[in-house]
Amino acid sequence: MLDTVRFGELLRRRGFDFYSGVPCSFLKDLINYSINECDYVMAANEGDAAAICAGAYLGGRKPVLLMQNSGLGNAVSPLTSLHAIFRIPMLGFVSLRGEPGLADEPQHELMGPITAPMLETMGIAYCLLADDDAGAEAQLAGAESFFAEGKPFFFIVKKGIFSPVPLKEEKKNPRGRCAPPKPRDLPGRNSMLKALKSAAGPDAVLLATTGFTGRELYELEDGPGSLYMAGSLGCISSLALGLSLARPDKRIIALDGDGSLLMRTGSMAVNAWYKPASLLHVLFDNRAHESTGGQFTVSSGVDWPAAAAAFGYPSISRAESPAELAESVQAWNRSGGLRFIYVPIRMGVPENLGRPKIKPAEVTERLRSFLRGS
Repeated sequence: MLDTVRFGELLRRRGFDFYSGVPCSFLKDLINYSINECDYVMAANEGDAAAICAGAYLGGRKPVLLMQNSGLGNAVSPLTSLHAIFRIPMLGFVSLRGEPGLADEPQHELMGPITAPMLETMGIAYCLLADDDAGAEAQLAGAESFFAEGKPFFFIVKKGIFSPVPLKEEKKNPRGRCAPPKPRDLPGRNSMLKALKSAAGPDAVLLATTGFTGRELYELEDGPGSLYMAGSLGCISSLALGLSLARPDKRIIALDGDGSLLMRTGSMAVNAWYKPASLLHVLFDNRAHESTGGQFTVSSGVDWPAAAAAFGYPSISRAESPAELAESVQAWNRSGGLRFIYVPIRMGVPENLGRPKIKPAEVTERLRSFLRGS
C-alpha cells in the first residue's frame, strides 16, 4: 500500500498540483488528498475532466486526471481528438474496477479486462501503479518523460493501493471558495423512497440510478416493475424517456441523483422536448458523490427547479418531506405527463445495506415480462 500523503507530496514537488476528475472508490483517498491540499475541479463527467486538464496545461499547470475505468468511454473523444492532436500531456490515474479474479459489481465485468487494451488502442502509454513508495516514485519519473513529449501517461490503479485519507470539511481552496456544506436537517433518501413507492402504487415502473439509490430501493421491496441501474451514470432519465415513448400507457418513474444528473444534464432538454405521456423525473440531491466516498458535487450551485423550467419541463415541484413527496407523486398519478420533482436529502444509508441479488440481465427479462403482462 502506498502512503497517499507522501505520494501526493511527491507529485506536488514535481509540479503536479492541479487535479480534475469524477470520484471512484478505488481512488477516493488520492482524490481526498487532492481536494484537501491542491487545486481540484469536480467535473461533471470524465470527458469534461480531460478537457479541464488540457486547459490547465495551456495555462502553465501540470494536470492530473482521476477517474474510474468505466469513465474511459466518456473520455475517449477528448483523449483522441484534443490531447493527442494538440499534443497536450496529462498524468492520468484510472481505477481497475472489474479486475479479472476480483469480485466486483456486474457493471465492471467487461470494462476490467479491456481497460489496458482501450488505452493501447488510443496510443496512450500506461503501467500498473506500484504498491510501494520506491516503485511508484520510479514509475513517476518515467511517466514525466512522456509529459515532456506532449503525451498523456496513465497509471492503472488496483484496489487497495492508497492508504486512507479523510476528506477535510469545507476546506478552502486557493480561490477562497469552500466545498459546499452537506445538508444535515433534511430527511434521508430511504424515508423518501418509502413514501414515493407507496404513493406510486404497484403498477408504476421504478427505474433507479446506480449506487445507493438502487440498492436502497431493492432492500425496501424488490418487484418485477423495478430496475436497478448498474453503471451508466447519468443515463437513468434517458432510459426512462425511451421506455415512456415506447409504452405511453405505463407510468414511468426515474429516480435520479445529483452526481448522476450533473453528468448528463443535457438529457433534461431532450426529455422536455419530447414530453412523454407519463414520465416522472425525481431528483434526490444530497450534494455528494456518496456511493464513491462522499466527495462534494457542485449541485449546491444549481437551482434545479429553475433548471428544469428553463429546459422546458411543463410541471415542477419540490418536496422536503415524505408527505410532500407522496403528495407530489399522487398529483402526477392524476395528471400524467412529464413532471420533475426536486427532493433535497441528507447523506446517510441504512446500516449493512445490501446489494441486489438479481442479475442485471434477469432484471431486463423480468421487467419486459411485467410490461407485456399489463
